Amino acid sequence: MANHAQLNNIDHADLRVRTGHSADLGDAVMACPVFPYEFRSLQPHYPVVFSKDAKGGFRPLALFGFEEGENLFLAAPERWDADYVPLAMRMKPFLIGVAGDGAGGRRLEAHVDLDHPRVSRTDGEPLFLEHGGHAPLLQEATTTLGEVHDGEQTIPVFSAMLEELDLLEPFTLDVELDDGAKGRLAGYYVIAEERLYTLDGTALGRLQTAGFLQPVYMAVAALSQFKSLVDRRNAAIARG
Repeated sequence: MANHAQLNNIDHADLRVRTGHSADLGDAVMACPVFPYEFRSLQPHYPVVFSKDAKGGFRPLALFGFEEGENLFLAAPERWDADYVPLAMRMKPFLIGVAGDGAGGRRLEAHVDLDHPRVSRTDGEPLFLEHGGHAPLLQEATTTLGEVHDGEQTIPVFSAMLEELDLLEPFTLDVELDDGAKGRLAGYYVIAEERLYTLDGTALGRLQTAGFLQPVYMAVAALSQFKSLVDRRNAAIARG
């Protein structure tokens, strides 16, 4: 179970974070949540699909593999084999905390999962400077957490508009690999291209005004990355 704590320069003065990417560091995941304003950076590398959450809404994901625990973008030594790493992967092992309420308002806090494999007292980059200030890694992490928080605010609006405009459809992909193995990726949704291309000017204008038109087209473009994902899987098979 995660062991979350609000970061402070007294209890965590000697805390360090390992910054590479590997299965041992918690990166062996098939997908991660992404945000609309990331789509332009995501589409040259990852397929972008949508999953239905427990409340019936949709949220976008970047796919890294075809089965749970498979991340085809992990390369030795502790390297991520793509130019862009999604925010949700870069924020680990940090989390967003919220403090305060009522008239005093709410404020965001940087929390850390003390049991995350990236966290160490001996290895990695320090979080605090010798006299208590934020080290560069923590400064960068704080910026990333702010971007993730802002991105989360867009998801319900984005999801609702896609549903209202009937722009999501179920998706199934049958995969045959070089070794003869066959599999099926199912349970996800993608942008309904035919529906998108028949939207009238009013609907397109609403997407544009909301800042969602470009992300929608980027999500469509990202579907071409399924081929590169299959190629990565075949290359992994060839390596044994």
